[in-house]
Amino acid sequence: MSDKFCLDLTHDELKTWCREKNIPAFRADQIYRWLSSGVINLDEMTNIPLSLRQMLDADFVFGSMTCVRKLVSEIDGTVKFVYRLTDGNVIETVVMRYRTGLSICISSQAGCKMGCSFCASAKLGFGRSLTSGEMFAQVILSQREVEERIRSVVVMGIGEPFDNYDNLIGFIKLATDKDGLNLGARHITVSTCGIVPKIEEFTRLDSQVNLAISLHAPDDELRRELMPIAKAYSLDELIPACRDYAEKTHRRITFEYSLFAGVNDSEAHARALARLLKGMLCNVNLIAANEFPGSAYRRSSREYVRKFQETLETMGINVTLRREMGTDIMAACGQLRRGIEEDKK
Repeated sequence: MSDKFCLDLTHDELKTWCREKNIPAFRADQIYRWLSSGVINLDEMTNIPLSLRQMLDADFVFGSMTCVRKLVSEIDGTVKFVYRLTDGNVIETVVMRYRTGLSICISSQAGCKMGCSFCASAKLGFGRSLTSGEMFAQVILSQREVEERIRSVVVMGIGEPFDNYDNLIGFIKLATDKDGLNLGARHITVSTCGIVPKIEEFTRLDSQVNLAISLHAPDDELRRELMPIAKAYSLDELIPACRDYAEKTHRRITFEYSLFAGVNDSEAHARALARLLKGMLCNVNLIAANEFPGSAYRRSSREYVRKFQETLETMGINVTLRREMGTDIMAACGQLRRGIEEDKK
């Protein structure tokens, strides 16, 4: 038996498997349609002969993702799923409703190595990177559960996507496959804390996938306090890579900026940020800080958020305020996984 997860299979790999097993080619199309619609229970594949289902079961893993918790917000309908992988690792996935339809935030790793000081996942350690199929599974299994098509995907949950680069690219290929989910590349956003060589590699792909950068500070000294990755890649390296991405892809890049009271939310910080990004095709997404037990950070007041936004806009920077979703179900990244892992300990 192979340890390959069924949703890691591409359409071409299924065709090859069928050919090697002397199975008619049209069966690969049928199986792929089932998998792409979120069906990973072989008993539900009603037009596939039992003998073929048994062969699939012998060669691939089908039961490796289980939803162990589902929470629905009474405030805005946001749905949070906690999935347990076959090796016991736990990940989170969040489905949010906007005017344009459903958006899903998926995890790329079980845990994270980046160690950002404000992150709920940082102190829990690193499990492993997810496969392409495990990333894809979050989209199609959640879509099946909510019984409505997912319109956009953000790879912004637990983990650093560019620390799992090859599987990330594999996921994008699965999600955009015209024979499968057929999600447009422009409806996918990848968020990174700033691994510069991977940003450069991603730029060379010349895809239409959107890029978001977790910035959170306008200077290296403060950024190093918040994000250890800044010790490896300075803003003098990160910002030119971002400008290059925007210029070559003609896609507006988003800079994520969480506002922490008394840390990075002053008017001086806003002015420094505007100078840093001046002239770039970009948008700054201001985020209310994710407060959790044990965190040293508190969110900025509404007055400080308003002043920060106004300062950026006055200096010519496009700004959006991230809408808080699912606050009653701990929808922010890492909070539920943190609780589950702490309970286990």
